[in-house]
Amino acid sequence: MLDAALDRFGQAPVLAAGGLAIGMLFGFFAQRSRFCLRAAVIEFARGLLGGKLTVWLFAFATALVATQGLIALGWLDVGSARQLAARGSLSGAAVGGALFGIGMVLARGCASRLLVLAAQGNLRAVLSGLVFAVSAQAAWQGALAPWREHISTWWTVEGGSARDLTVITGLGRGGALLFGAIWLVAAIVWARRQKVPAWGWAGAVMVGLAVTAAWWFTGTVAATSMEAAAAPIQSLTFTGPSAELLVRVLFAPDRAPGFDMGLVPGVFLGSFVAAALFGELKLEGFEGGASMRRYLVGAVLMGFGGMTAGGCAVGAGLSGAAVFTVTSWVALGAMWLGAALTDRLIDQRGLEAARANLGDQPVPASRAYR
Repeated sequence: MLDAALDRFGQAPVLAAGGLAIGMLFGFFAQRSRFCLRAAVIEFARGLLGGKLTVWLFAFATALVATQGLIALGWLDVGSARQLAARGSLSGAAVGGALFGIGMVLARGCASRLLVLAAQGNLRAVLSGLVFAVSAQAAWQGALAPWREHISTWWTVEGGSARDLTVITGLGRGGALLFGAIWLVAAIVWARRQKVPAWGWAGAVMVGLAVTAAWWFTGTVAATSMEAAAAPIQSLTFTGPSAELLVRVLFAPDRAPGFDMGLVPGVFLGSFVAAALFGELKLEGFEGGASMRRYLVGAVLMGFGGMTAGGCAVGAGLSGAAVFTVTSWVALGAMWLGAALTDRLIDQRGLEAARANLGDQPVPASRAYR
């Protein structure tokens, strides 16, 4: 079927359609599960048991197990993916990841979460998402690019086996699968103890499978397409695609579409459909000038940090981690550390700490849990 679609429509439209479909899948289930790295980090840092950490862990472990399973079966080859094949920066991953973690606490949501909230009618997320995209583009090719490039030169790592944690640690494919399986079992145990609603754990599993689906889809297109310029093998990420979509809309509408072109609109549409079906569409704005400043500063830090780190909370935290690239794991660790410290130094000193409020929606219960 994919061969026929490529022959009939060409590589670019097929990639865009696949990005749209997988993005809708991700957006729908991210909205229903309340998937959010920021909420997970804050729960962990504050010692709370609200289920958000369990939701994130389900998505994380599912992405690892499913992706590594496809690789082990020979159905997926990610050796030429940018996260593994290209030269990387450990300093960029550490500094950028920390800045992204700080930013997502200030903006009360990572890049993907802002997109999901924007689809529900959250105007704070709409404006923050636009600023995030502008900041990311400025870090890639604009005024902030020299800063990003300078930070990235401090500590680099060659592509190939030097970026592959399964090689560096000696885990191998079997060890990677076992590692993911252990965390998946832990997520199941915690979900039972915390009585996480079905939408939480099932939706998070689908979020993780969307990451694997993107790896498989782009890898299959790259291996199948007969076009001279092969499509890059990639998975879900929101820093680069958000910046690229902004450029396409403003300056280059005639540029050939690709996976990224379908991904961001797909996530927005999937989240909108989920919110509409379950009666959660609601216009929300800023609560005041101080709140607005906080969100915008956070969005700028996320845009610059995500581009410097080579990925956002999904791009590095799920997609890159699922293929065990060392820079993604460094970025993910830095995001956790930056977010936890920011919450402790800023939010836990205020009234929010007294109420133990994550500033996020609770995981919706299915009928079986009501």
